[in-house]
Amino acid sequence: MNTIARTLGGLFVATMTIAGAATAQTANDRVSANGDWSFYVSESPKECWSVSAPVETVNTKDGKAVSVRRGDILLFVTFRPGNAAGEVSFSGGYPFAEGSSPTLQIDGKTFELFLNSAADPEVAWSPSAEVDAQIVAAMKAGSKAVVKARSGRGTQTQDTFSLSGFTATADEAAKRCAN
Repeated sequence: MNTIARTLGGLFVATMTIAGAATAQTANDRVSANGDWSFYVSESPKECWSVSAPVETVNTKDGKAVSVRRGDILLFVTFRPGNAAGEVSFSGGYPFAEGSSPTLQIDGKTFELFLNSAADPEVAWSPSAEVDAQIVAAMKAGSKAVVKARSGRGTQTQDTFSLSGFTATADEAAKRCAN
């Protein structure tokens, strides 16, 4: 998918993914949980997603640990009919700094995430379907994922996610939303 189509698609995806996840979580539509990951399904539109909250969060400013208020911090992989690889997104719980590029590190591999402030200033995605597939493969083989980002207020954040249970929930999500 080219960058322009991904950007335009991001407007819809951000709203549906984050709103869908929040709705599913509050409506208790969770299908299953494996390790540190949960699996949710939405029928209209049909989407399945694996989602996890961080096991550790570190916030710093000027090199010193700070206490900050953040919204939901979540790492998602969303599957839709016709998208077997899944789409990776990260909700940081704050608006990201303009021009910044959050990174996702998985056991030594680093992936740069894509921001689309017009779609949602608090969500970052992988830049392409090819990178989505690479990230999902790394997550299935890895033990932890670390997202580093910078808020619009200059706070550096580092959120660590356990990958325990990711493979089971991602495989279930991909299978359930294949068609």
